Amino acid sequence: MIFVGIDWAEAHHDVCVLDEVGVVQAKGRVPDGVEGVARLHAMVADHAEDAAEVLVGIETDRGLLVGALVAAGYRVYAVNPFAVSRYRDRHGTSGAKSDPGDAKVLANLVRTDRHNHREVAGDSELAEAVKVLARAHQSLIWTRQRQVSALRSALREFYPAALRALPELGTVEACSILGMAPTPERGRRLTLAKVRRSLAASGRTRNLDRRAAEILEALLAPQLEAPPILSEAYGSVVGSLVVVIDGLLHQIARLETELAERFERHPDAEILRSLPGLGLVLGARVLAEFGDDPTATPILRPARTTRGRPPSPGPRASGWWSWPGWPTTGGWPTRATCGRSPRSTLPLEPVGTTTPAGLPARPNTRRSGHSPTGWWGSFMGASTIASSTGKRWRGPRGLMLWLDSFQPWDV
Repeated sequence: MIFVGIDWAEAHHDVCVLDEVGVVQAKGRVPDGVEGVARLHAMVADHAEDAAEVLVGIETDRGLLVGALVAAGYRVYAVNPFAVSRYRDRHGTSGAKSDPGDAKVLANLVRTDRHNHREVAGDSELAEAVKVLARAHQSLIWTRQRQVSALRSALREFYPAALRALPELGTVEACSILGMAPTPERGRRLTLAKVRRSLAASGRTRNLDRRAAEILEALLAPQLEAPPILSEAYGSVVGSLVVVIDGLLHQIARLETELAERFERHPDAEILRSLPGLGLVLGARVLAEFGDDPTATPILRPARTTRGRPPSPGPRASGWWSWPGWPTTGGWPTRATCGRSPRSTLPLEPVGTTTPAGLPARPNTRRSGHSPTGWWGSFMGASTIASSTGKRWRGPRGLMLWLDSFQPWDV
């Protein structure tokens, strides 16, 4: 098994090959493109007989180079550049940085700490297309928000009436009004008919007259004004920002339409959209970040140990509520509902709890069965199954593992 670190760049890539004990076997610089990939394969082939024996560390998870490495059968680990900068401190404290040195850091990283990082999965082409669109869509939204913040900052300097008239600047309506009246002087020239036509052209169909009157009233209200020459300069800035924001709004809508179309074509779209709170856009982002490779394995981290810790105290006597379905372990609440349900006729039974040494155990009266209605009963049924199987989990992390251990038909 060999470990390859690649410090990629636009024109060339620095490569370092290590063996299992960390000895440098080969290093060099290869150009970008087909020639560079061929030289990289030749460098690796001198030290590995099978592609599955090659582990690659690189600071990106996308691009033609990563696609070529995955297609060749290499195990590729995409590492965040910020994490790489922290690993670099292991090899020196001077703060010096070089491309060949970063390639060696990446090779050592996958040699010693690859269990802490995620391997690039072999997702389908449709999932990769959804990833590209989802990330571009989110990036445009962030860019729009930066431009809106810059527009708001400019308007505060000379045109406070526009902020009162248009509290939401990142909309087509606001861009349309500010395009006609980027300065206070031009705002006073507007008429009710012009404002109404602008709102209608922006897509508003309800309360046109009322909204147009509110905007015109705010623009005509007395306000502090900057000198005319300064106001015109700010007006030019506002006009430029409005054009940029309006273009971003239309491109975001176009990308969202295409993203929704690609996402709905994916076979996992129905499953993702069935999760609470996930629509087309959020569901596509989830698919983009998690992928659809069925052979991808998650990062498994060891659970926290409780060895040497004192036992946790029992539940509070008052002012405390329990979540239904939590197992009876170390003072965590037993499976119970939050108080007596008026529809339930199940008997109450005292349940003992774990208390610190020297303190008497306080019985806690909890319901022994599950509520007969709604999702409450689902959680209680899961708790009953957990009790019958003898599983016990500790702490908040244990609760999450406990819930994840059930199959859909268990609840």
